[in-house]
Amino acid sequence: MELAYTDSTDNRTESVSMSEALGQSETFLNFQEQISRVAPIERPVLILGERGTGKELASARLHFLSRRWQKPFVTLNCAALSATLIESELFGYEKGAFTGAGTRRIGRFEQADSGTLFLDEIGNIPMEVQEKILRVVEYGRFERVGAVNPVHTDVRIVGAANVDLAQMVRLGHFKQDLLDRLSFEVIYVPPLRVRNGDVMLLANHFAGRMAFELGFDQVPEFGKKAAHDLEAHGWPGNVRELKNVVERAVYKTNGPVITRIDFSPFSSPFDPLPAPGTSSIEQVENRTAALSADGKLIRDTETALDNDEYAALPLAELVSQPLKKAVLALERFRLSQALTAARFNQKQAAANLGISYDQFRGLKKKHGM
Repeated sequence: MELAYTDSTDNRTESVSMSEALGQSETFLNFQEQISRVAPIERPVLILGERGTGKELASARLHFLSRRWQKPFVTLNCAALSATLIESELFGYEKGAFTGAGTRRIGRFEQADSGTLFLDEIGNIPMEVQEKILRVVEYGRFERVGAVNPVHTDVRIVGAANVDLAQMVRLGHFKQDLLDRLSFEVIYVPPLRVRNGDVMLLANHFAGRMAFELGFDQVPEFGKKAAHDLEAHGWPGNVRELKNVVERAVYKTNGPVITRIDFSPFSSPFDPLPAPGTSSIEQVENRTAALSADGKLIRDTETALDNDEYAALPLAELVSQPLKKAVLALERFRLSQALTAARFNQKQAAANLGISYDQFRGLKKKHGM
């Protein structure tokens, strides 16, 4: 099911697929029930959650379950606009209000009259604009930029953020009065990692849609290891990340069963790209050091575990070592190499190795690193 709404930047009619709001876990069902309960109540709502959890889907569901469902549902991504543009986008402007204002333009509050205005990334709104929003919430009127006469509007505001707005108030970056007025109800979107059983439900759904888009005769199934890797992953990007990972897996599969999950496409088969700010001389030095280490040395894991120190082992000698010792040495070398390349970000290192975060932690513990 797809629902139409007005785009935040150029008034195009866009749609949001409510079919992605899938879940059978108790956590997800309680979250959906909370939306259903507050939807008919004519009060502002805040939707908080991590990136990729589906805050816009939640706002759309809240609108279309409300009494305003036949009225406009207008969105504005506050993070996509500069501080100087947000005011004119929200409240509109009169002809001649500033250089380039050749005609009158109505803002989002007027477009959403009698309906719902969804303010995504609301924490990015400047303090002076927050004051004007507060007046709209309290009195139902505002002035366009460059105008004198007030404009009356009846809008239900739904705000969303992936930051702690209460902490922003304490830091002086968000108005306490506005937060009080917008927080009649605060709904927290559950992250994917706590939605037990929902990962594979969503994965199969996304796989089916991608297979249809690619014109496959059948939908590829997830093999046992692939399914295990999906369920064990931490999903820092939540549903958005899952969708991207699954679609990539379907696109790359050559048969009816998906056997491998590529959590990150940024695993270069060549030298890792230099970090931002690295000089050309440092790049050459790093590349030379990497070639020396990769071509000549590998860590002797058993010695390192016993003595808590590294012992250099030439690659030429590795093939003559007992299998268990060689495997352990290679594992430790790859873990160390991945950690260094990821600047000791363990989740990124796990992604670079093509394993889950939990698997990476298990190997790290196994080798006493």
